[in-house]
Amino acid sequence: MIRSLRVRLMLAAAVLAVLFMLALLPALQKAFSLALQESIEQRLASDVTTLISAARIERGQLKMPALLPDERFKLPESGLLGYIFDRNGTLVWRSRATRDQHIDYRPRYDGRGNEFARARQSDGEEFFVYDVEIKLLGGKSAAYSIVALQPVREYQHTLDGLREKLYLGFGAALLALLVLLWAGLTWGLRSLRHLSRELDQVESGAREGLSREHPRELLRLTGSLNRLLHSEREQRQRYRDSLDDLAHSLKTPLAVLQGVGESMGKGGDQREQARILQSQIERMSQQIDYQLQRASLRKSGLVRHQVELKPLLESLCNTLAKVYRDKRVQITVDVPDRARVPMEQGALLELLGNLLENAYRLCLEQVRVSLRGAAGELELCIEDDGMGVPPDQRQRILQRGERLDRQHPGQGIGLAVVKDIVDSYDARLHLDDSPLGGAAFRVVFILD
Repeated sequence: MIRSLRVRLMLAAAVLAVLFMLALLPALQKAFSLALQESIEQRLASDVTTLISAARIERGQLKMPALLPDERFKLPESGLLGYIFDRNGTLVWRSRATRDQHIDYRPRYDGRGNEFARARQSDGEEFFVYDVEIKLLGGKSAAYSIVALQPVREYQHTLDGLREKLYLGFGAALLALLVLLWAGLTWGLRSLRHLSRELDQVESGAREGLSREHPRELLRLTGSLNRLLHSEREQRQRYRDSLDDLAHSLKTPLAVLQGVGESMGKGGDQREQARILQSQIERMSQQIDYQLQRASLRKSGLVRHQVELKPLLESLCNTLAKVYRDKRVQITVDVPDRARVPMEQGALLELLGNLLENAYRLCLEQVRVSLRGAAGELELCIEDDGMGVPPDQRQRILQRGERLDRQHPGQGIGLAVVKDIVDSYDARLHLDDSPLGGAAFRVVFILD
């Protein structure tokens, strides 16, 4: 399927141009053929008039001068043939140019006056014939058919030459037309390319909306896109504000409940009820944290950010090195300078923070971060040399609240948030075995 609008328009215009020229070519050939035949008819009529002016009637007999006004009648190679027949169709005179010609033509003296037609000979050769009936000649009564003939092959040769020139001319005209169409479409679609550049700037976050410097036909589209962008920003902000308000409104009741649970836990007979109460409070707090992170880190609809990866990695690794300084983790960063990842900075920080914290916490002493790109994809891989994750547990730990490590504190929502962020960016998250011996989390982004 052709995805380029310019190529589609060009192909449609080229097909229409070719069809138009194919329809016009026969019409032009027919018009030229009729004009050429009309010209031949007029010339033959003029030749017949020359013969009539030279003819004389003496003592009831036709007399023609030895020298005719038109010398072509006596030149065999001229192709101009002249004949005079009487009322009975008997040949009474012929021009010198007809000496080597054997023309099988018999006029019909039927009062039609004059006639222009074609006559085909037994050998297949054709002639244009102009036949004029004469009743008065030189003021005297006469009954003759004066005929001028010309071979059709000359007409056909001229017509073939014209057809060849028409084909060449139409081919050159079509080529020039296609070049002009391509230039016109390129100029006409320049506004769409300008709109595309502005959309790229909106997606990258370089601008907040589209300008009004576009053709009138596109202003409605750009206005709708600007309203959509504005509405999306407002909706996302309202969503975040509402969740923040909800979280703040729940924090105080949860703190009160937690205090009540601790007070109840001090009494021996109410320890079980206190444990259940604190478990439910922790679960509620976990759900609130999860929903807040999930809502604030999802991909926006139109804006596509590009964030440089290496500075974020260095900042996070420095922070985690201080947190886990007793383990003396050796971090290897195999990321090209200036490499960018198609995510918002907040979402990328949350994703890297969860995966790196997970790797630092579970590794023995090595963590490796790498970035590879190939075939329209970008793969971010975070590995460690820890115990790894059994294959039958890999799907479970990506679910909310599920954890394999029970020795360290946590709510088990980190990987679930990572999975949500990856899904919101139409990326893929794979959990494999690492050559280092532990787990390898691979995030694969699809590049547009």
